[in-house]
Parts: sequence; structure tokens; C-alpha cells
Amino acid sequence: MDAFDVISYTLNGLWLFLPAMLPNSAAVVFGGGTKMDFGRSWRGRRIFGDGKSWRGFFGGALSGMTLGLILVGISALFGSEDCWGYSGWPRCLGILAALSFGAVLGDLCGAFVKRRLGLERGAKAPVLDQYDFVIGALCATALFFPDWVYGTYMEGWHIVALISLLAAVFAIHRGVNVIGYRIGLKKEPW
Repeated sequence: MDAFDVISYTLNGLWLFLPAMLPNSAAVVFGGGTKMDFGRSWRGRRIFGDGKSWRGFFGGALSGMTLGLILVGISALFGSEDCWGYSGWPRCLGILAALSFGAVLGDLCGAFVKRRLGLERGAKAPVLDQYDFVIGALCATALFFPDWVYGTYMEGWHIVALISLLAAVFAIHRGVNVIGYRIGLKKEPW
């Protein structure tokens, strides 16, 4: 494997994962309204907390799917005749839904774990804060489309792509949170 392969795998992996990277940021923008746990507690602590709303959940996930459709369209402009490895649109929409909804579900699970650990909304939880959505998106997509995640039809989804994704997610997560904090959408910069 040469440097060109590493760059190619990295860019392809990031491109394929962008629909999972947008939903949590978009959820902050769309958030508000009815809380997902309806204000209820479990074992003396809120189930998810005030930061998780139905509007944010669906607004975030649908934003990821919309971005995915735009990326598929861009790929088609540059000669790709398939939808990220599959020629059928229903399957393509399913993959985009799994990535996008999996990301917000992963974040929701992260909030649940933080509440069980006694951490309040906005408290720092290194690793969990950065990677809960990655795990959720990969698990949901692997559950419904295992051949897309594990298959070899696409030469670009490679361990190099995963390692690069994990490094990029850390940097992007930090940058987006600082921006959200500075423009008043977040109460803390992490």
C-alpha cells in the first residue's frame, strides 16, 4: 500500500461516513420541544436529559439523509452509476437511514450512559462524547446492511478509512463544538 492508497481510502471512508457525521450537529440546530424521555427518570436520574428532543432527533437524522442524497447525486455527476455500491434506490435510502438514525441513536445511548454514571448534561465524558455516534452508525448499518459494512465490493472501505475516520471525528467534533459554543448554540465548548 502506497501513500496514494492511504489518501484514497481515507477520503473515500470520510465521504461514505458524512451522512453519519452531520446528524448530531443538526440535532442541536433543530432541537427543542418535547423531550425524548418526557421528563421522566429511571433510578433517580433522568433517562436522557433535557438535551434530547424528538425534534432534534428527527431533524438531525433527516439532515444526515439529505446530505447523503446530495453526496450520491455528486457521485453520479462524476460517473458513479451506483448508490455507494448498490444500484437500487431503496437499498441506498436504507443505508443512508441506518447511518443517519444510527448516529443519533448512538448519541442517545451515550446520553443514557452519562446519566447512569451521574454526569449532568454537558459534562465532559472523553471518548464517549466523540465516538458514541460513530459506534451507533456503524452498528445500525452493520445490523441492516452487513455486506455494506463488511463487504469487499467497495475497495475504499478499509481499515485505513476507519482509523482515519476516528482521527478526523475527534478533530471535527472538537471544532464543531467550539463553533457551536461561540455562536450560542451550546452551553459548553466540548
